[in-house]
Amino acid sequence: MLSQRLSKSQSTGPDRSHSRDATTPPAKRPRQLVITPSQDTLSDPVLRAAYDSIIEVGVRRTTLADVARRAGVSRMTVYRKYDDLPRLLSALLTVELGELLNDATTRNADLSNARDRLSNTAADTCAALAAHPVMERVLALDPEAILPLIVDRLGSTQRRAIELLETMIVAGQQSTGDGSIRDGDPPLLALTVLAAAQSFVFSHRAISAVDPLGRVYPELAAMISGYLTPVTA
Repeated sequence: MLSQRLSKSQSTGPDRSHSRDATTPPAKRPRQLVITPSQDTLSDPVLRAAYDSIIEVGVRRTTLADVARRAGVSRMTVYRKYDDLPRLLSALLTVELGELLNDATTRNADLSNARDRLSNTAADTCAALAAHPVMERVLALDPEAILPLIVDRLGSTQRRAIELLETMIVAGQQSTGDGSIRDGDPPLLALTVLAAAQSFVFSHRAISAVDPLGRVYPELAAMISGYLTPVTA
């Protein structure tokens, strides 16, 4: 059974205790980590069955009937709640991303300002989501399953991420927070950060082929931080 969560000392963001000199290699994504199903998934027989089926056979070969059989419930029970497989996959990703977001937010809560908390939380969440077994399996076998979330619409997981980003942006702007984040429309800034950050998840297979250590994730944190830094005259 898969087990672990990132610890505070394993954040993908840059070293915050001192400045990195030119001879120090960039922070590396912890490759020993293996991400488990969330507690919400483990406690829900249908979500757990969907998780196991996607890991074993992929999205295309998973059916609601198979999920029902694995969960030990009737097919009608699954159909009444989820209607079809895309909705079940969306529900599973929402639950899993929710725990990753909570973990990353908690891990970076002690940073000194809102901009650092936001940029490192976003980078850590992207690193964890890209390494998540379900996401890795979907991107490897059935990338068309998430294509609508890239080209057509925002899913519930993306909307939740935008809401969290908006809250963190407001906490960092001069008029409402600590002044570490530049002025601007919080929903627009949040949407821009999401659009940039999620490309690191959806492009994970291409990126990891040339960066297997995940050194891009500290760079993502630096990119977001630079975008949100207040402009001085």
